[in-house]
Amino acid sequence: MNNYVIDLSLKPTTFDLWHVCLAGTVALLSLILIMLLLTMLVSLMRCRKKPVNFQAAPAPEPVVRIVEKIVEVEKLVHAPAKEPVVLKEATPDAALQLLGLLQQEARFIDFIKEDITAFSDADIGNAARVVHEGCNKALNEHFTLAVVRNEQEGSKITLPQGFDAATVRLTGNIIGTAPFTGTLVHKGWQVTSIRLPKLTLSHNAAIVAPAEVEL
Repeated sequence: MNNYVIDLSLKPTTFDLWHVCLAGTVALLSLILIMLLLTMLVSLMRCRKKPVNFQAAPAPEPVVRIVEKIVEVEKLVHAPAKEPVVLKEATPDAALQLLGLLQQEARFIDFIKEDITAFSDADIGNAARVVHEGCNKALNEHFTLAVVRNEQEGSKITLPQGFDAATVRLTGNIIGTAPFTGTLVHKGWQVTSIRLPKLTLSHNAAIVAPAEVEL
């Protein structure tokens, strides 16, 4: 048998160093590759554990609904504010003028302000007839009157829902809502035209009856 003696003092040649470098490089690249594979494997396992929720995108709103919303917004923006309720102030001139006409034609104020306790019923009746005729004359000359309801008084009538409460006044036991059925007690009156005389600017309507002085 041949005996081989290894001399440890010998230095490796250039060829041997080259192979060592190549082997080291291969080992380093292999280690890097293994680490990358392990990292990818761990990432895949984590992704599998977490459930992925795929939510469908919301369906687009119909065009008609979008237009309706735009119109509603425009109404809210451009809706005019409610006008405040304005109460009309009645001018006293017309009322004073009518009172003056009744006084002129029927001595109405004289009759109302007279103390009738000392007079008999016959005397009061005679005076009331004069006042009645004068008042009727004044009304017919300056006003045109018409009844509100054409039905006969005492007849049954039915008021539908939404009837004009300004032309019909309900009395008695009022329960529930319209339609109402009841008895016509009074036809009512309404003025269809007015013919009051015109007044000058200097006329004092508050003087419904001037004082009379006989010479």
